[in-house]
Amino acid sequence: MLETILGLFTLTMVAIVAIATIMSSNLFVASMWFGIFSLLMASNFFILDAADVALTEAAVGAGVSTVLFMGALALTAEKETIRMRTNWLPVAALVALSLVLFVATFEQPVLGDINAPVHQHVAPWYIEKTPEYINIPNIVTAILASFRGYDTLGEVLVIFTAGIGVLSVLSFKPKSKQSLSGEQLGQKVRGVQHHVILRVVGKLIIPILLLFGLLVQFHGKYSPGGGFSAGALFAAAVMLYGILEGADRSEAAMPQRIMLRLAALGATLYTGVGIACMLLGGHFLDYNVLWSNPVTGQYVGILLVEFGVGLTVTTVLVMIFNAIANRPTYQA
Repeated sequence: MLETILGLFTLTMVAIVAIATIMSSNLFVASMWFGIFSLLMASNFFILDAADVALTEAAVGAGVSTVLFMGALALTAEKETIRMRTNWLPVAALVALSLVLFVATFEQPVLGDINAPVHQHVAPWYIEKTPEYINIPNIVTAILASFRGYDTLGEVLVIFTAGIGVLSVLSFKPKSKQSLSGEQLGQKVRGVQHHVILRVVGKLIIPILLLFGLLVQFHGKYSPGGGFSAGALFAAAVMLYGILEGADRSEAAMPQRIMLRLAALGATLYTGVGIACMLLGGHFLDYNVLWSNPVTGQYVGILLVEFGVGLTVTTVLVMIFNAIANRPTYQA
């Protein structure tokens, strides 16, 4: 009963915050609303016992995405340009889609129903065979890193490709304008050094984020976590350092060229584990052949690929933050 009440409360707040985000013309306020929206969604996932998804949503949606929005706002106006003419076609399409989704919800099984199709397909096999084949408590990690290793590898490559695309777009420099000098740019992005309370509290949070990221990275086989969540936490710590001390200093501490190589190394490590499995006589990403004991081989393989995932996610997010925060400001 309590979970139902909490679920209804969070869903109601999600709807209210979503409307507030859409109605806000101030882009900074809208970004803050969007961060609250992500935090509420993370709470809702936690209520539904999807702890891994909740952790990722909180780290990426409420944390990293909000910081990136803040960096992007430095490149645009403070308020949204209001259009006087309303286009009713998108509104009609949205209303029609909402009605279809609303009607479709009545055909969904009751939450937690053991006879639901999803619980009668592959889920029982995962629950039964994970202790036998992999022997780790967190079945979500076993599915993502082992049973669905191909899918996760594709996600890592997509993240790496997206990072390259963002860097390519942000590296564009207008030829007709002159950029500020390095010293001038450093003064513009010096951070919040004049806010003593923010700096003190922020510096206390950074090591906590890093330690928690290590826990999530290497303890994800036993508790909620893994490379994606840990990478977001590591990146959030670096972004917080950039906000406190200045984005130019965060880039100096973690240069883009090194970050790019580390991002490629993470994706290569994941692929390399699969190739090593093939060289040892197994299939691609078949971790059983990595050790004399197949269960230990699964553990070693998951540990390596999750490290590759965390490395790629961390470096790509840091590269995007540095590229946005240190984007040259041009003078006519």
